[in-house]
Amino acid sequence: MNSRPFVWSVFGLAAFSALAAPWPSWRGPAQNNVAPDGDYPVRWSRTEKVRWRAELPEAGNSSPIVWGDSVFVTQAVQDGKRRTVMAFDRQTGKLRWQQGVTRDEADPRHQTNPHCAASPVTDGERVVASFASAGIVAYDFSGKQLWQSDLGKQRHDWGQGSSPVIHGDSVIVYHGPGEFSALHALDKRTGARRWSVTLKEQQPPERFDGFAGKNNGQIGTFSTPLVVSANGRDEIVLPAVNRLRGFAPADGRELWTAAGMNPLVYASPTLGEGTLVTFGGFFGGVVFIRPGGDGDVTARRLHFEQRMKKHTIGSPVVRDGHIYLCVTDGFLQCYELATGKMVFEERLPATGGSSATWGSPVLVGDRLYVTNQSGDTLVLRAAPKFELIASSPLGEPSNSTPAFSDGQIFLRTQAALYCVADAVQ
Repeated sequence: MNSRPFVWSVFGLAAFSALAAPWPSWRGPAQNNVAPDGDYPVRWSRTEKVRWRAELPEAGNSSPIVWGDSVFVTQAVQDGKRRTVMAFDRQTGKLRWQQGVTRDEADPRHQTNPHCAASPVTDGERVVASFASAGIVAYDFSGKQLWQSDLGKQRHDWGQGSSPVIHGDSVIVYHGPGEFSALHALDKRTGARRWSVTLKEQQPPERFDGFAGKNNGQIGTFSTPLVVSANGRDEIVLPAVNRLRGFAPADGRELWTAAGMNPLVYASPTLGEGTLVTFGGFFGGVVFIRPGGDGDVTARRLHFEQRMKKHTIGSPVVRDGHIYLCVTDGFLQCYELATGKMVFEERLPATGGSSATWGSPVLVGDRLYVTNQSGDTLVLRAAPKFELIASSPLGEPSNSTPAFSDGQIFLRTQAALYCVADAVQ
């Protein structure tokens, strides 16, 4: 399915054409891990092709977004007592502003998942960030707070990671996981709640994934909602606990549901070549299905695997009938889209202590870019035969997904934000 209708529905054709290749949300303009056209570098180092490096005050797992001459990231300060958005000058890396909210009550989180793990989203007029229990907050491009919406507490032992999505005049937010998990639509201009759907999380009678009997049987989804167009209508797709679900953007009613997800989901879905591709997370279920159904569409699954062989946090990307996925423990996998058959699985190299990947691969032409926890960005061929093209280490750990715009790559490590480019842009 062509991604352009989704891009236009979010930002408007006029706004999109007036700007050169924004990266307005996590995983790009269409949330499918595909970069806009541009001449992007293949190799770099800490001393070569780095246009600027901006220090960040604390570690973080969120990813940068780009619009016009600004780059935005979410950033926790004092372990979440202050939750902020930072805006940087795209050309120089100078900090323009940092605005946020204060929360004295501590939220639970995993030690590897700092607060503000959700990436921001923008439509060119406002930047919206999810601060979990501290609310959803919108700022204009000068840093002025436009609104704050309180969705209640978000409490899970491992924190939060789902990013907000702008669709038309609404901000779509999955507020979870935890006992108050729900899907919300907010007015993007005022933050007023348009509708809410409670997503009750229940343990299945028997778990088939890798967390059966472990860690108190953790459940919940950390996935980011995906808006797609199918059969003349838009749908919000969310891999929830135990099921993949589709909702109507206008009122939140459930359109369809399919069994196959596990009770603990990290990865987000991708729409590629007309097919929704979802991987369940912690050794969980795998579902390929076409959107646009009604009711229980479990029987319409194109491919289903009850338990994946490896742990997945990053999201897949689709090209020419194949799916590419970087699993958490440092392997690149390739699958046939039509059958789900694995074509190859190859371990990825690392210069530091960890080859693990939490970020998602990004497709640039026929190349895949993926950053591992050692801070190496690997460039690989997006083809059914494994080929490593280059490895570019920065020597700083990273759990983020790079952003791509107009020949520039923006990388977030645990210490800094980088701009990498072949030539001065």
